[in-house]
Amino acid sequence: MEKNNKPTMTIEPIEAQVVSEVTLGLDDPEIIEAEVIEEEDWGDNHPNFIESNTQAITLEELTTKNVIPTFSDNTLTISHQNFIGAVCKMAEQVFGELTPVEIRVSHPIIGRVPSAQHKKASELLDEEKTVFYQRMAWVCHVKNLTRAINGQTVHLCIGGVRSYHQDKLYNRQSPSKFVCFVSWQVRVCSNLMVQCSGTSGTIECQTEADIMQKSLELFRSFDPHKEENLRLLENLHNTPITETQFCNIIGRLRLLQNLPVTEQKLHPSCTIGDQAVNAMVKNYVSDPNFGKKEGEEYTCWNLLQNSTEAIKSSYIDRWLDRNQNCTDFAIGIQKALNGEDTEGYDWFLN
Repeated sequence: MEKNNKPTMTIEPIEAQVVSEVTLGLDDPEIIEAEVIEEEDWGDNHPNFIESNTQAITLEELTTKNVIPTFSDNTLTISHQNFIGAVCKMAEQVFGELTPVEIRVSHPIIGRVPSAQHKKASELLDEEKTVFYQRMAWVCHVKNLTRAINGQTVHLCIGGVRSYHQDKLYNRQSPSKFVCFVSWQVRVCSNLMVQCSGTSGTIECQTEADIMQKSLELFRSFDPHKEENLRLLENLHNTPITETQFCNIIGRLRLLQNLPVTEQKLHPSCTIGDQAVNAMVKNYVSDPNFGKKEGEEYTCWNLLQNSTEAIKSSYIDRWLDRNQNCTDFAIGIQKALNGEDTEGYDWFLN
């Protein structure tokens, strides 16, 4: 499709509040219990979907208080808020009404207006400062699409990741890079369970219309299989992991990172770093929701939640890939424990 033949489209920033008449039900209520749950007031204890060095920002602040960087020819990039708006608009068409977006940003690029160019940094007034955030991740939930699995409430979650540092702003206008995804999210801890079928991967887009087209393709392909994907995650609870097996997994994760690259390629890819592995061990011992508890089995479901909680310390541009890797890893370990391994995950158990 040639760019010049496309109609020009303008996407206004939205807060994902469009009302939909879509009513989504259950295909099999005996397997998964559906609930519609009122939104809780988390107060100051709301669990974030990512931590690291990020900070929260509202869509209004992102829209009104941040400059939009340009390419070297002074052509505007697609702004963070227009990226969010484009994806949300397509998600509403497929899934229905969405909650307001939750946004986390990092790596602020700070500047100043020309009239303040001779002032010291400490003397700058707020109105004389400019800022844009190099990296941004966001999520929102689909209303009326809530499930309960393994004793936990989960939402269908829409989101995206964008980082200006991947765009060649020093050149003339070129396609920008984005990632959008749809996944199930555990309510109690905001852990995302991203599967390969639920992420667009890195997409290169020149306009908001490109983002809308590619996100719509993702959502339409995921929608018929959302319950199937949820059952796959739910089934992780049926495979227990002994403490010895967990210790073997942790030991192999540490070993894998230090093997020569040629040997690493012989084993399944795992992007969980040392810091996250340490957090997994801590979570195993002390996590109130998914840690090892007296009289209860520790399962592949617990392993998934402990690992996705651990990688929340990743930078925004690496976090989503690591999140998907955690899901692949937990499913791979389950297959190895059940004698169905075809990808070499049994190496982590030996």
